[in-house]
Amino acid sequence: MAARAELAFSADDLARVRFAVSPMWEVGPSLRLLASRRAHPVHRPWTEQVRPRLAAAGLDRGWLAGLVPAAGYVPDFLNPAPDGPHPALAGELARIRATPAARVRAELDRMAGEQGRPGPRLRALHADPAACLPSVTDEIEAYWELALAPYWARIRAVLDADVLHRARQVTEHGAGHLLGDLHASVTWDNSVLRLASRRAALSRSTAGPGLLLVPSVFTGPGPFTRVTPPEPPQLTYPARGTGTLWEARPVTGAAALAGVLGRTRTALLTGLDSPASTTGLARRTGLSAARVSQCLTALRDAGLVSAHRAGRSVLYARTAAAEALLAAASAR
Repeated sequence: MAARAELAFSADDLARVRFAVSPMWEVGPSLRLLASRRAHPVHRPWTEQVRPRLAAAGLDRGWLAGLVPAAGYVPDFLNPAPDGPHPALAGELARIRATPAARVRAELDRMAGEQGRPGPRLRALHADPAACLPSVTDEIEAYWELALAPYWARIRAVLDADVLHRARQVTEHGAGHLLGDLHASVTWDNSVLRLASRRAALSRSTAGPGLLLVPSVFTGPGPFTRVTPPEPPQLTYPARGTGTLWEARPVTGAAALAGVLGRTRTALLTGLDSPASTTGLARRTGLSAARVSQCLTALRDAGLVSAHRAGRSVLYARTAAAEALLAAASAR
């Protein structure tokens, strides 16, 4: 008989339902996607850009390669329950470093039971979690800077739009409609949430109170759950709009924007539809590297461009402010 994954809700549990946009809930699923080596129809533009960087930095064979396999269990301590709606990566990494040693060992034991004998890094982590967890979080931070930070403005826009849509569902139709509309495998009936895709048993007696809903662009095709009482159960689900995440977004109001920023800076900003280095932007625009560097400094000082270290290179990306500016120019 299949395990029953049913979460009953009292009035108090419904009152504790909340949303969070979590950087770590993008780290794990995105790493799993890269590790699978499959050609993902939606995320192919991202994987084609990131995989070479990952290999060049050696991040495809470090701590994370062992902790986040292509399939199977991932230790729950990598996803601490967000304590607010928009936790910063630094705060989540601090909580990972503070994970009690007993919990780290228990979750690594569970992983070994599914995956087989662990490699030397995971054996070292099991032997001395306090000594090794800083190395794990340092590698997560390096991965974030290389693979996700340059794209975060675009990712965050999709996640925030999903939360806004769900909040509107609650105001217009109630919490029950929201919970029943998260995914085809999630149903809501008679104050009970049923998760058809969850293999392990789940009940309110084994989970914490309430529910934490976390949209993700890399989670899929179904939702995932994390249950680590006394924290609330976490349910991460594919965010609406993920299918359009990497689509090219032509700017039709570039001429109007050039009147404000200048033609060269506008050309660089519109050319950053995907992150690029100074050299790459010079090739895209035909400008000299020195001129590109000068203009990028000005755009960065204005908060329109962010810089991210990727090995020996620095990748530049549009910020959320730049995306809003370009959208406003195109809407004229």
